Amino acid sequence: MDVLERIVSSLNTWVWNLGFPLRGEVIPYVVVALLGTGVFLTLRLGFVQLRHLGHGFGVTSGKYDDPNEPGDVPHYQALTTALSATVGIGNIAGVAIAIHWGGPGALFWMWVTAFLGMATKFTEVTLAQHYRVVETGSSGSRLGSVSGGPMYYIERGLGPAWKPLAIFFALMLGFTAFLTGNAVQANTVADTMSTTFGVPAWVTGLITSGVVAAVILGGIGRIGRVTSVLAPLMAGIYVLGALVIIATHADRILPTFGLIFSQAFEPSAGVAGTGVGAFLVTMMWGVRRGLFSNEAGQGSAPIAHAAAKTDEPVSEGVVALLEPFIDTIVICTMTGLVIVSTGVWNERIPTELTFSGAGDYAYVQPDAQRRTTFVPPPSELRITGGVPAETGAGVVRYTWHEAPVDSFFVDREQRTPFTGRIVPADGVAVADDGTSYRSLFGPAAESAGPLTMLAFSRGLPGEWGHLIVVVSILLFAVSTAISWSYYGDRCANYLFGRRAIVPYKMVFVGMHFFGAVVALNVVWTMGDVALGIVILPNLIALIGLSGKAKELKDSYFARRPWVENAEAHRQAMESRHHKT
Repeated sequence: MDVLERIVSSLNTWVWNLGFPLRGEVIPYVVVALLGTGVFLTLRLGFVQLRHLGHGFGVTSGKYDDPNEPGDVPHYQALTTALSATVGIGNIAGVAIAIHWGGPGALFWMWVTAFLGMATKFTEVTLAQHYRVVETGSSGSRLGSVSGGPMYYIERGLGPAWKPLAIFFALMLGFTAFLTGNAVQANTVADTMSTTFGVPAWVTGLITSGVVAAVILGGIGRIGRVTSVLAPLMAGIYVLGALVIIATHADRILPTFGLIFSQAFEPSAGVAGTGVGAFLVTMMWGVRRGLFSNEAGQGSAPIAHAAAKTDEPVSEGVVALLEPFIDTIVICTMTGLVIVSTGVWNERIPTELTFSGAGDYAYVQPDAQRRTTFVPPPSELRITGGVPAETGAGVVRYTWHEAPVDSFFVDREQRTPFTGRIVPADGVAVADDGTSYRSLFGPAAESAGPLTMLAFSRGLPGEWGHLIVVVSILLFAVSTAISWSYYGDRCANYLFGRRAIVPYKMVFVGMHFFGAVVALNVVWTMGDVALGIVILPNLIALIGLSGKAKELKDSYFARRPWVENAEAHRQAMESRHHKT
């Protein structure tokens, strides 16, 4: 596992740390490409995310649905399938991780990513609809009759010469589906169940893998039906709980927004993101978690939207631009407000600290500017009177959730300080009197799902906050994995044909179990690496085909085809009513 962690850490550095120098720090190329494309598309499409947001809600309502148009699922089910993939662990754990590393200001950069992402999502979904492939004679098939997404608009829109880029995208997104939309979800559920109920990760992994397998083997029709129920249910439960907490902490809301805005540009960074260049730490984590949350520019959601029943690509594009708005600007904001207003974002809580096996521990080495680098475990760490004997630049520190632990105790009540050595190779702490401890106790930083759970527990009476987050994590994670399986199988279908779909789904289920039993930081970092790579070919295509997207948008709003669709929908409803 140590070897895997080092490999993943190196890849993460290559993807997310290479970039343009600024004030002695680096703005990653990935961040520049993502935000730059969003700005370009926002301007070229005339602020489509502001001008046509209302029309998107109208199309989603179903009043313009024509049942005779080609596709596998209605607009609403396409949206809920995509929302089930986007509204997920990113809204609960992702926001918490962004604040843990980047501080409250990271939420501002999540908003920026979402606003620009609305134009990006509109463009990629409109193009996916326009260049999709509808297979005749396979309507109703559990393998789906429609295939669309970036690999299709790269090849069919940019031309056959670009097919190698389309193949690369399909390979990378198929791989990303194993991680971002699958293993990360399983990992968060397993972490939550272990923290809350003491359930072993492998048990949770087996159960959730079974549920995911039962749904995804039924194809896009079953996926659409399940997510059309799960998406609004899970969002409703979570949002209601968050609103209650926000209302009961109303006096802290304005100061919380003030902290978010002030720390967006002059941040202190989070409890884990210390060091110089805190502004870049905050911005990077806001963008990373914003991308993970709403998936704009990643090229995944267009695959679900390509299956919508419509012959007007723009009508699905306006539906898609709702996703970053609902996912990040609404739901992620609620999570962030709860975490910051309850004051848990920089709090240290009593924690059992382990030295081997499962656990969120790691070893870091700070430099003179307090920037930290993950390093292999040292031969030993000396603790005197419960405090690390040495600190400062060049000294290896034990961390929990990547934040250094400053106090160690032998008892859960934290009354008896530990004095002795932590010996990572043996997975024990050895006191000066010769007593060995498999774990110690101390105040440590929380992150991901458990941090959000702590905030909800503080904000709601009794066990309600705890239960709401546990239930939401279960529903969010399973629904996200279900939707992402469809993204992956469309990539398999593009690369190898329909015969590859079922084998891909079987491997997908296996990766779900793998994600449940791997350390949290490893699986999240693997997902980030895949995300950073897969967006680049998609962004190239979006810029290259932006003229086509503008042409389709201008034509659609000039012709107003939704008026005719509304009449077709009314007649279909009347006919159905008369038959019953």
